[in-house]
This record gives sequence, C-alpha cells and structure tokens, in this order.
Amino acid sequence: MYKNDKVIRRYSEPFKLKILDELTTGKLNKYQLGKAYGIAPTTINEWVKKYNRKDLMNTRVTVKTKDEITRIKELQKEIEQLKKLLLKKDIDALVDESYLEVAAEQLGYKSILELKKKLNIKP
Repeated sequence: MYKNDKVIRRYSEPFKLKILDELTTGKLNKYQLGKAYGIAPTTINEWVKKYNRKDLMNTRVTVKTKDEITRIKELQKEIEQLKKLLLKKDIDALVDESYLEVAAEQLGYKSILELKKKLNIKP
C-alpha cells in the first residue's frame, strides 16, 4: 500500500447540515452522531465552526467563590516559593560539586568519585 492510497472523504453540504440539524434536536450528541455516521467528532466540531452554529458549541463555565480565588492565589504563591527553593537547592548542589572538583584536583585525586570514596560521601 502506498502513502497516497489513503481514502479522503468529502461530505456534501446537505449532509453536513443534516448532521447539524440532528445535533440541534439533542437526541444524539456529537460522539453518538459520529459513531452512527462514521464521522469523527472533531469533524463535526469543524462543521459547527464553519456554519457559525454557536448554539451547538461546547461551552465551559467556571464559577469560583472568593474563597476559591483566595486559595488559588495562595497555592500559586506557594508554588513560586517552592520553585525558588528548588532552584536554590540545585544551585547549592552545583556549588558543592564544584568545590569537590577543585578539592580533588588540588589534593591530587584522579576524579571526584575517588575523593568521595576517601571521605565516605555517597556519590
């Protein structure tokens, strides 16, 4: 089979409108219609956008109370603090590793691992 042997489906305008009308009735949702007609739900979403059927678009409504908003802000601050702490820890580890490199070199060890073994530091 060649790459170009892929079947490309083209749907007529009346067929697309029929699907949108069925969706409007509310008996079947996009997934059920897609299964019934062998169409991907994303294709139906494209038709909804193409025909500007905002009444059929999925909408997401998020309702938040003041307590939730406050909690979210607190969590965001905590995340920032944790990021800073993690960055500081990483920098400290790099500094420690650099000190060990210099110490190993000055003390005549071939590698940091050799120095760590001598000092009983876990690698």
